[in-house]
Amino acid sequence: MLLSGADIIVKTLIEQGCDTVFGYPGGQILNVYDSLYKYQDELKHILTAHEQGAAHAADGYARATGKVGVVIATSGPGATNLVTGIATAYLDSVPMVAITGNVMSTQLGTDSFQEIDITGITLPITKHNYIVGSVEELADTIREAFRLAASGRPGPVLIDVPKDIQIAMCEYEPQSPVTPDERKPAKDVRIAEAAECINMSARPFIYFGGGLITSSAQEEMLTLADLIDAPIGCSLMGISGIPTDHPRFLGMQGMHGHYACSMAMHKADCIISLGVRFNDRVTGNREKFARNAKIIHIDIDGAELSKTVTPAHAMRGDIKQTLKKLLDKVKKTSRPEWQSTVEVLKSEEYKTLDSRDGMTPRNAILTLNKHLNENTPVATDVGQHQMWAAQNLNFRRSRRFISSGGLGTMGFGMGAAIGASIASGERAVLVTGDGSFGMCLNELATAVSYKTPLVILLLNNGVLGMVRQWQTLFFDRHYSNTVLDRKTDFVKLAKAFGADGERVTTPEELDKALNTAFNTDGPYLVECMIDKDEFVLPMLPPGGSMDDIIVKVGD
Repeated sequence: MLLSGADIIVKTLIEQGCDTVFGYPGGQILNVYDSLYKYQDELKHILTAHEQGAAHAADGYARATGKVGVVIATSGPGATNLVTGIATAYLDSVPMVAITGNVMSTQLGTDSFQEIDITGITLPITKHNYIVGSVEELADTIREAFRLAASGRPGPVLIDVPKDIQIAMCEYEPQSPVTPDERKPAKDVRIAEAAECINMSARPFIYFGGGLITSSAQEEMLTLADLIDAPIGCSLMGISGIPTDHPRFLGMQGMHGHYACSMAMHKADCIISLGVRFNDRVTGNREKFARNAKIIHIDIDGAELSKTVTPAHAMRGDIKQTLKKLLDKVKKTSRPEWQSTVEVLKSEEYKTLDSRDGMTPRNAILTLNKHLNENTPVATDVGQHQMWAAQNLNFRRSRRFISSGGLGTMGFGMGAAIGASIASGERAVLVTGDGSFGMCLNELATAVSYKTPLVILLLNNGVLGMVRQWQTLFFDRHYSNTVLDRKTDFVKLAKAFGADGERVTTPEELDKALNTAFNTDGPYLVECMIDKDEFVLPMLPPGGSMDDIIVKVGD
């Protein structure tokens, strides 16, 4: 059939199984928006308040489903407003396709109105990007972008389409949805070497990240843990990968990880790492990290192997398929002494938990837990609230914790929560702070307009809490520009946007407010007042190691 380039874009998105796109119109993408109007019964478009919010919504959609998220924007500032969202997806390995309009091909390089070299700008933060040179290559470019975004280590791909390419006519032949590249296991010889290392260990520890979720390798990992009698920990990106209450699961590891998890990893003599990056928030001082452990590292991306730590056994391959082969070579072993050590660590952790009464951050999250079901996606912004959520939320299903890890993007949460709710068909929760929420609150308009079922738990301490915590501990309490002292009434603001909400100061009030929120159509904001001097603990000081861990104020 003979179609315009704009129609080909929309038809190819539908062909690839896309049901929802997020975006914001503008002059150089209007032809595509006209096509979206024609095909609105087949492809839903969510109009956000800002292109960055659209990118984060596409990201949240992708994290909640594993499908490719799609965002559309115009040229110039529309395209550049996507950059933070694209970078967020890139650093967390989230499959996304961004489609931007641009000026006519004949005007490229002339500094036309709202012209920008968005492919040049996004080159370091995409798996690949394209500027389409002819309408004949448009459909195949979109297909290839979907394949690349979902293949291997997932990530964002950008397609820049000049306006004349959107207008030009071309024959369009529908095709089947593309399939990601075949995922293969690591080499047999490497798997055999790793199995021998595991069999010789006395204190094995399994550490997984977002790569395990991408590979859907939870069953294989749990089987391995039972075979070798090993405790399990995860990175921030691994949260919700397995049920929080699994008896072998010690929680999150790292700078603000659970004490027992971080210490068990520190004491292990064999660390089996699955789809993780070993960034600085995990290792601390790399010279002191895992000094007594041999590291086995399995990752689909060979560039991650030996990048930050030197593993004894590096295996490039799909985690699920590699583990299946590894299971046949590992001996079933009971390690009672190691389990006894882990139980002591869990007991020590229990003593460090914040057990105070009243409106503490931990009590706020524990109260929220009572209202979550196994399908509830929980998105966070970035800061202290993110870590309190990571430490204390309970999950039963994978892909239900949605948070910016690698880039640490304040303002991520609202868009991501909207995308996750639309993707899952469930009421979503946003856990945020007053600092982060101030960066993304315009997307309240989006949530209200689409009647998105969304509970916003706003932990308000009146400061930029995480930065202030560092200033308290390491900068002699020089609170430079971290005390917000803003007069914003967030409850009134929510009502001005068309939502509803209330302010609470006790756990009992919070419980009641959350009950209302979870039974309200559309978004509902609960502003929870907490003290400005609350800390996220445990904490590894910057450049420190597990020998320097801070478990209480004054350490």
